[in-house]
Amino acid sequence: MRAIWTGSIGFGLVNIPVKMFSAVQDSSLDLDMLDAKDHANIRFKRVNENTGKEVSWNNIVRGFLVNDKYVVLDKKDFEKAAPEKNKHIEITQFADEKEIDSAYFESPYFLEPEKNGTRAYSLLREALQKTGKVGIGLFVMHNREHVAVIKASGNALMLNRIRFAEEVRSPKELNLPASKSKPAEIKMAVTLIEQLTAPFDIKKYKDDYTGKLLKIIKAKSKGKKVPFKPMKVVHSTTKDLVDQLKASLSKRKAS
Repeated sequence: MRAIWTGSIGFGLVNIPVKMFSAVQDSSLDLDMLDAKDHANIRFKRVNENTGKEVSWNNIVRGFLVNDKYVVLDKKDFEKAAPEKNKHIEITQFADEKEIDSAYFESPYFLEPEKNGTRAYSLLREALQKTGKVGIGLFVMHNREHVAVIKASGNALMLNRIRFAEEVRSPKELNLPASKSKPAEIKMAVTLIEQLTAPFDIKKYKDDYTGKLLKIIKAKSKGKKVPFKPMKVVHSTTKDLVDQLKASLSKRKAS
């Protein structure tokens, strides 16, 4: 794996030099975009809006529009904005992970200690395991500030990049029902939930769609036709929620 960020973690006066690695990988198929006429690859070019000519990456800069004029920023400008956060994550508080709404979680990363930081790394990992807490701090990566949640995950420290509060929309914009369910409906819904409750194991969930899509691709490559039967969603004949829940419970018992 290739490190995507190097720096350090600090808690109190303890400093831990670390490397950051992505903890996830894409399981979807790498599909190319083609022209429907001759199946030629579609290419995207960085084009100058005024001249129409292609621009190389070396000649591209970042700018912000102020009073109809662009203020161009260079690498040092980004570093000047928060030099203490570009290479360091200061843990400013500890909390219970369950206090953080899952809507804020964005991307997970593994943290690996540099050789001179292994003892301090182990100390933080074991302290987090013992307390069941996570460390929270701020850092800058890819010219953007992020909230970091650091937790113990097995023998590793894992950093979850989470969103700021202003980045998550409010459900107030949605047209949501205000009516309350009947006690009998709630009771049966709770019973169904209890019947379907089991210890969560992520290994039970597989990406079947990618595998099935790959089979279709292989069949088409050999000139074979793939049988297709569209799925029809059959809605219940009754609008009574109690009747629907009873049928759900009966089906669950039968299986």
